Amino acid sequence: MSASAPARSIEFHNTTLGATVAVLQAAEPTTLADSLHKMLGGMPDFFNGEAVILDFAGVAQMPARVDWSGLQSLLRRYRLQPIGVMRVPAEHHEGARRAGLALIDPSQLAGRPPAEAPVQPTPRAEPAAEPVPAPAATTTTPAMFVDRPLRSGQQVYARGTDLVLLGGVSPGAEVIADGSIHCYGPLRGRAIAGAQGDHGARILASNFGPELVSIAGVYRTFERGIPEAFAGKATLVRLTGADHTLNLEALKLD
Repeated sequence: MSASAPARSIEFHNTTLGATVAVLQAAEPTTLADSLHKMLGGMPDFFNGEAVILDFAGVAQMPARVDWSGLQSLLRRYRLQPIGVMRVPAEHHEGARRAGLALIDPSQLAGRPPAEAPVQPTPRAEPAAEPVPAPAATTTTPAMFVDRPLRSGQQVYARGTDLVLLGGVSPGAEVIADGSIHCYGPLRGRAIAGAQGDHGARILASNFGPELVSIAGVYRTFERGIPEAFAGKATLVRLTGADHTLNLEALKLD
């Protein structure tokens, strides 16, 4: 079944530093363990050794003592490497340092603003020339194309763009895109679109059979099998409605 962010005690986002941020709604390892098991379908190898920063901004009530060792052990179970914390109360800074975690300034994860162009003064002796509009800058990032089948254990991440898969995705492989994912071969692994929170991202597959699909943190696993209406068929995955419900829809390709 699908789930949305408010129902989970942990959510993952990518950053411009190349690290993953784990946004916590709870600080107790037992609570987070339950959420991770439901979110990732009990797959301990979901991640591939990514560095992770723990963001405590969403924790409404911090415990008197944070079980740093338990948190680190839990995340490493899913092949995440904790490297730092941010937005954690000052009384817990020393404990985080002793656990080997850096204190991260959240502003370090924000993109730098573009530099402003210098203003040129207009000569007083001559009338100002009619301004010539500068050509618009192209900001579109070309889609990433992968023309080979992805085997178990392989991972591809299309940062800031769509991912187009011309081969298939085997069970145990993982494909991630900040935009949409288009798969023209069998989709059998894990597909994560809208990784930076784009609710308009979609997953399109000509042969649908993944282990997990996720869009902007809303996910669905298929431990009990793919619904018959979509198994092995052309399928669209997208979020709908104000509550961002994850839906499967049949694609008509002919």
